[in-house]
Amino acid sequence: MKTVGIHEAKTNLSSLMREVEAGAEVLVTRGGRPVAKLVPVVEVDGGPREVRGRGLFKHVRSSEIDLPGDEELYGRMFGILPSGEAG
Repeated sequence: MKTVGIHEAKTNLSSLMREVEAGAEVLVTRGGRPVAKLVPVVEVDGGPREVRGRGLFKHVRSSEIDLPGDEELYGRMFGILPSGEAG
């Protein structure tokens, strides 16, 4: 895994992103201490429940969200239903 300082990461972000898109991982440090890790995005098949099951989304209760528009639609899209409803 490639390691770069934060200044180098800022200066060469486009180049680093090309490397990450190609599959590389990059550790970003500040003062020699790790602060971030750039990794490729993994495509996940399936719906929100499968994605959440892989740890890519944390479970959010409907009372924790404030979304404009149709709450039922958002709930069904993200597998979040009002308290008391089974999904």
